Amino acid sequence: MTDGSAKPRRRRKEARPGEILEAGLAEFTERGFGPARMEDIARRAGVAKGTVFRYFPTKEALFEAAVQSRLGPVLAGAEAALADPPGTATEMLRALIIEAHRGVMDSDMPQIMRMVLTEGPRFPQLLEAYHRLSMARGQEVIQRVLARGVAAGEFRDSALLRAPMLIMAPALMAAMWRLNFERLDPLPREALLEGHLEMVFGALASDGRRGEPAVSPPGSPAPRSPRPRSSPRRRS
Repeated sequence: MTDGSAKPRRRRKEARPGEILEAGLAEFTERGFGPARMEDIARRAGVAKGTVFRYFPTKEALFEAAVQSRLGPVLAGAEAALADPPGTATEMLRALIIEAHRGVMDSDMPQIMRMVLTEGPRFPQLLEAYHRLSMARGQEVIQRVLARGVAAGEFRDSALLRAPMLIMAPALMAAMWRLNFERLDPLPREALLEGHLEMVFGALASDGRRGEPAVSPPGSPAPRSPRPRSSPRRRS
């Protein structure tokens, strides 16, 4: 009986940081970073206020941990893949773009971004933390993937290597749209992703052709090989 009663408590204790993170994110996105209070976060998580401070001594620390919980696994996976590439740079970049759309459409990342943008001027530490954990780290990953693609001959040497934030610009537009206009004009999710892929890989095509994706978007048929042109017949 002793072992059986100890295990639930151990699991409960191990789950507390995650529960507090989720409660903090919910409180931040609903009320804003400034108005959010640690006691309300504790109440939402079902723990004492002191328990929240035991894991996260400040609201800023809780915010950083919350952002890391959303973005960390994706970026860590991409960094690990770069260290030991499982496929081509085209495949890696395609996977990153698809993951960005998944985050924009199916998570609370747009709400977090809105909070950072609206409250960042009053809380510069929010901007600094979000930039360090998300923007700067993500740009570095994309830049490394692009450089690998150029070295392998998959991509042309484009200005995108010096402005990697442009690679994810359509996904950021989708986040803004989802927050403000989704009710009035719902996003065509599949078309948006396909268009994003076409724009990026058309711009990066190593043979200089524009507007043709270097990889087929999800659900598209395999590209057909162009028919060779027949040589003009000579007159006898």
